[in-house]
Amino acid sequence: MPVSLLDRWHAAARRQIWLGHLAVLIRLLLALGFLPSGWTKLAGNRFTLLPVEDPVGFFFEALYRTGFYWNFLGFIQLLAAALLLIPRWTTLGAALYFPIILNIFLITLSMRFQGTPVITGLMLLGSLYLLCWDYDRLRPLWARPPVQPVPSKGSTT
Repeated sequence: MPVSLLDRWHAAARRQIWLGHLAVLIRLLLALGFLPSGWTKLAGNRFTLLPVEDPVGFFFEALYRTGFYWNFLGFIQLLAAALLLIPRWTTLGAALYFPIILNIFLITLSMRFQGTPVITGLMLLGSLYLLCWDYDRLRPLWARPPVQPVPSKGSTT
């Protein structure tokens, strides 16, 4: 199978030690970002004390009142954070983290949170970096393996 330009770029990036250290730092920071909010939700506590008259307070109160779903959101955030911290599972952690933080980023934009889109945007970029860092591990999910001809019954090969 021919090696693409993207494969060569990725291989060159993986040889840069400082980029590997950056990936580890980003994993730690992203995990730390989800630990308090995930634990708060899993424990069944409110995330904010804003009044329901505020659109952001109303949104979080509605999520909080879902009960089980609120706890589920916390569990998934904690799971993503834990997977990012376990070397064997970092790729799965990055793959789980990305849609969660993308959703959070879009919520902060649509609800017009003050300053929060900058933080969630940086978390989204960090998550995207980790997915790019693990490109070689994720590539088989969408790249088709080369087709090997199947020998026929009468073939001597």
